[in-house]
Amino acid sequence: MSRIGNKPITVPQGVEVKVDGQTITVKGPKGTLTKEFHKNITVNIEGDVITVVRPNDEALNRSLHGLTRTLLNNMIEGTTKGFERKLEVNGVGYRASKKGNNLLLNLGYSHPVEVEAPEGISFDVPNANEIIVKGMDKEVVGQTAAVIRTKRPPEVYRGKGIKYAEETIRRKEGKAGKK
Repeated sequence: MSRIGNKPITVPQGVEVKVDGQTITVKGPKGTLTKEFHKNITVNIEGDVITVVRPNDEALNRSLHGLTRTLLNNMIEGTTKGFERKLEVNGVGYRASKKGNNLLLNLGYSHPVEVEAPEGISFDVPNANEIIVKGMDKEVVGQTAAVIRTKRPPEVYRGKGIKYAEETIRRKEGKAGKK
């Protein structure tokens, strides 16, 4: 029994949800998101409440039940509030800045690294050591943050690099600590 899949989703004021076969479109104040879901899962809309129903208890349908409900809820939340992911830049001389819509990173390489913003994503740089990735599609926000992190992942000896704000880096001792 899926606890997440059985929870009804309440559609907030100002959000419009349309179901066309297996394609669901959510239109809110921040924009429109469209996603196609698996054919085994049925989405019912009654007034301002959405329920996700599975046909039987097969393993595939059970796994799709909660997933579909969560993806649909993320679409509604994204079109109303949006999502953001915070990154921190640690290291001497490491800094981030905005260049138009793109992000310019100085990470100790011989050249600056430029990261282009995908469609629907915006970068915010409150200071030189902090990056905020904002957007309404949770998947794209997370993927963009992961791409930025791969430009210089945090290293375990000195802690230099780009890390998520909530991430803790397990530090290792160097050669001297081996005795």
